[in-house]
Amino acid sequence: MGNEEGRIEERGYWGSKAEFLLAVAGIVIGLGNVWRFPYLCYKNGGETAMGQYTREGGITCWHRLCPLAEGIGYAGQLLVLYSCMYYIIILAWALFYLFFSFSSQLPWASCDNTWNTDNCVNLAAKNLINRTARMNSTSSTTEFWERRVLVLSGGIEKMGNINWEILLCLIAMWIVCYFCAWKGIKSTGKVVYFTATFPYLMLLVLLIRGLTLPGALQGIMFYLYPEPSRLADPQVWMEAGSQIFFSYGLCTACLTVLGSYNKYNNNCYRDCLWLCLLNSGTSLVAGFAVFSVLGFMAHEQGVPIEEVAESGPGLAFIAYPQAVAMMPLPQLWAVCFFIMIILLGLDTQFVAMEVFMTSVIDRFPTVLRKAGRREIFLLFFCLGCFVSQLIMVTEGGVYVFQLFDYFGYSGASLLFIAVFESLAMGWVFGDERMFDIIEDMTKTRPNFIFKLCWKYLTPLVSLVSLVCSLVQHKPLTFNRWYVYPDWAYALGWLLALSSILLVPGWTLVHLLAGKESLRKRWHLLCNPDTTLPLTCKQRTKIEETSFTAEMKVLVSTEEN
Repeated sequence: MGNEEGRIEERGYWGSKAEFLLAVAGIVIGLGNVWRFPYLCYKNGGETAMGQYTREGGITCWHRLCPLAEGIGYAGQLLVLYSCMYYIIILAWALFYLFFSFSSQLPWASCDNTWNTDNCVNLAAKNLINRTARMNSTSSTTEFWERRVLVLSGGIEKMGNINWEILLCLIAMWIVCYFCAWKGIKSTGKVVYFTATFPYLMLLVLLIRGLTLPGALQGIMFYLYPEPSRLADPQVWMEAGSQIFFSYGLCTACLTVLGSYNKYNNNCYRDCLWLCLLNSGTSLVAGFAVFSVLGFMAHEQGVPIEEVAESGPGLAFIAYPQAVAMMPLPQLWAVCFFIMIILLGLDTQFVAMEVFMTSVIDRFPTVLRKAGRREIFLLFFCLGCFVSQLIMVTEGGVYVFQLFDYFGYSGASLLFIAVFESLAMGWVFGDERMFDIIEDMTKTRPNFIFKLCWKYLTPLVSLVSLVCSLVQHKPLTFNRWYVYPDWAYALGWLLALSSILLVPGWTLVHLLAGKESLRKRWHLLCNPDTTLPLTCKQRTKIEETSFTAEMKVLVSTEEN
């Protein structure tokens, strides 16, 4: 019994190819496909192979491939931790809306509630007021979001009381996420069959409904019609680049960890191609679903489409609920929409938890990879994140939420990591060596364009985007009127720098530490682990070298 408890458990593999594909789909297809991609249109008109080869998490993968860049692994997991600390708040808000969607009358569709003000206006009513009066009023949907859901305070300086209803929704979502991830890929791989596929059914239903609404064509034309003048704006390209990083889960080892549960000969090259097409296709279809509804709202309100929506949570919790309130059978469409939002966010959340858990467990396998310890560690992880989120369910909590979203899991951090990750893989570990590994695993040699990307294009584009984003940095605001105080900005930049400085910091510490010479330490940190699997090319080379050595010994013996 004692030996059984002390035995280190096997890491395991995915139960099937479908589990891997759905898990990756869960992490790369999330709320950003519904609100971030459409909003950017509204406004502007090899990691898997690393994990599959090493069978390691986000930290130990770099330790084995390129110890010099191990800081990339730590920085990526810190970003995953930040995302776990705030992302689930969105699910709590969505669950709150879902409960109210079963009401006989949607509470955000009228101005007759206790939280409404004298300036409230119901945009779903047919007797629309003129535009000037509308600018001086607040929609019933906005008041429900700000005064009922958030109970919004005057700023981050006024945190106020805890919103107990949102807290209960948050507890419910954490319980669901815990049991989705508590057995690792054994449970995660099964849950994603539902959480990664059912949202597509909801999206299809909402798409069909949106396309049949009056004014839908106006929204679709706005979505598809390009604005060539915006292509000269560098901000457009920076936002497009950051969307790619967010959408594909790059630089956080999510793909590395999920790939590490594949068998060695899995064709990850082909998998990634199909998943990229699926992700982009989902964003495209979601754009049709969202803009058809925005066109309907513009038609009903008699205003240009530019005036009917905003970004981020505002699109999910203000614009779409407002549109739903204008439709026949509003409760049905509200339930469909918020179920889709919850499921899209749910699999992103628990797969991110799995990424963090795997990375930490692989870092300390002798301690954590034993019977029952994973479940206990996951419980403490969930409790720690939950306690840290208590401030985000207060009256001023949304200001803290936006601070984490803007700085903690920021584009600047991802771009910085991307520069070092590309340089480490393309120049230190070696692009040719990585090509040989992918060819050995997939029996297909990657296209030469990947070498150009790893060595030149990706680090250059990421660096230019990073510099431009810093040069054109704009003050963080909330609702276009509240400007954060200086101390909040300082806290935000500390969040961003906490992950950024881990990369060069780890490298410098290990270069300066140790008794060997600096040259030898550099050599050790730049070379991969000698126990990594050998490719066919490496085995052939070793056999040829061994054969040559044996022949030399044989010839020398005969001469003597």
